[in-house]
Amino acid sequence: MSDALRFTQGQVPLLISMPHPGTRLTPVIERALVPGGHALPDTDWHIPRLYEMASALGTSCLEATYSRYVIDLNRPDDDVPLYSGATTGLFTEVLFDGSPLFQEGQVPDAAARKQALENIWRPYHLALKQELQRLRETFGYALLWDAHSICSRVPRLFEGQLPDLNFGTFDGASCDPELASRLQSVAADQQGLTYVFNGRFKGGYITRQYGAPSENIHAVQLELAQRTYMDEAPPFGYRQDLAQPTQAVLQRLLEATLAWGRERYGR
Repeated sequence: MSDALRFTQGQVPLLISMPHPGTRLTPVIERALVPGGHALPDTDWHIPRLYEMASALGTSCLEATYSRYVIDLNRPDDDVPLYSGATTGLFTEVLFDGSPLFQEGQVPDAAARKQALENIWRPYHLALKQELQRLRETFGYALLWDAHSICSRVPRLFEGQLPDLNFGTFDGASCDPELASRLQSVAADQQGLTYVFNGRFKGGYITRQYGAPSENIHAVQLELAQRTYMDEAPPFGYRQDLAQPTQAVLQRLLEATLAWGRERYGR
């Protein structure tokens, strides 16, 4: 197993993918970062902790260990842009606010990028692909939940304040519409968190690449506003008072996903 990831195999047909909570840096990247980059502000902070309750549901979990500043696991390996307008790529050179990520003249070279692609990106996607295949062979179908978070205000990427729960199904292409409807019902029934489906975040590469309803693989991305569970300013502390009710909503969403699968496929 690669040191680029942590993987726990579960007993139900649901895999939770976490491509952006990693904080490890390669020596090349660590030396090259601007001072503000060392705080890793664009990390999906505390996502593994937030989803700890999923282990009791029997889900499989795949967690990246390296920072997205080394390589972004939710981008295609050919780095074709996924969104129009401002975004970041496979090898970002800017922070989310648009300022430079690297010191002048120290952007990692092609050799460093190739090494990251082979040693970090490919092992993560191989593990993801293999687990989805195992789930489908075992249960007849597989469910993929791509777990993300982001600061609720990033002017360069979107206007105003982001909704709390940002569901992405690639405009309905990555999962059965009945599953999306079930999740929307759960989101509508809870109190306190705003939500949107296929708004600014429609699902990144993982959702788009692996979600294949016709092949009985259903993928949903959830981009969670970080104000719902943590402090959005350094040192980015976890807030149990905020996280606990948010976790309860996440658990209901995961339970609804599993229930839909059992009803749809009979197992």
